[in-house]
Amino acid sequence: MTNRMQLTSGPLRPYVLAAMCLTGALAAAPATAAQAERVALKVCADPHNLPTSNEAGEGYENRIAELFGRELGLPVQYEWFPQRIGFIRNTLRNNDTPDESYKCDLVMGVPDNFELAATTRPYYRSVWVMAYARGRGLDDVKSPQDLSNLPEDRRSKLRLGLFDKSPATEWVFANGMVEQIVPYQIMTGDPRAYPGQIIERDLAQGKIDVAFVWGPIGGYFARKVAEPEIVVLPMPLDTGIKFDYQIAMAVRYGEKQWKERLNALIEKNAVAIKAILEDYGVPLLPVVVRDPAGEDDDD
Repeated sequence: MTNRMQLTSGPLRPYVLAAMCLTGALAAAPATAAQAERVALKVCADPHNLPTSNEAGEGYENRIAELFGRELGLPVQYEWFPQRIGFIRNTLRNNDTPDESYKCDLVMGVPDNFELAATTRPYYRSVWVMAYARGRGLDDVKSPQDLSNLPEDRRSKLRLGLFDKSPATEWVFANGMVEQIVPYQIMTGDPRAYPGQIIERDLAQGKIDVAFVWGPIGGYFARKVAEPEIVVLPMPLDTGIKFDYQIAMAVRYGEKQWKERLNALIEKNAVAIKAILEDYGVPLLPVVVRDPAGEDDDD
């Protein structure tokens, strides 16, 4: 993740949030004439990207979309597409349909400084984490700083699982552990691959000793692993490296009324949204709401 939060989530895949690599044409999409009355809540989503979304509706973004659908009195319909290069172009900006209507109208999770679409107010803020398996020699590590302070003979043997272009890479370099890096790709050729495999497969099986991931991924997959117990520790916020990111929803530029409706839903359902996120083990930090007067014009 860079300062633009490259999500592969999460934020929003979240490294692409990312958490995150939601990319597409930068030109603003034309607003639809008079915004025809909606007959469904049409959501753009990845079919294989837990904990955010999947085709079975098991992700937290699926549950929030269902919540919004009930509030709007609309059924939820999905346009599925892997969160890879071209996601926005092929979903939110895609009106290649018989009546030239857009295939979907809402992306449930993008960084709140996302440039390829208009964004709602942020509805959660999370942080990158490090994770290790209890009982394998790191039980005395209670913080990332404890890891960096380990004696050299212990530290030099560790295998640190890191996604490329993530803030954790900068932290590992700064703490002199570059030789211990086991690199992982943000995006692979397999659309069914997902970042959580670094925990539920490689960390659990002992192929790596520590994994650094976007918080929603770490919290969710740590809970999925029954044995060994996975310990999840948030990365520090006072190192000069940005580990915390706010997540918003995305709509097309020019659709201010739709964005305002979503902002109202986010505000009204803040408690319910927080409960859903906590159900998935998402590490949460207080949201910092921007001053609307300082936002760029969406038109």
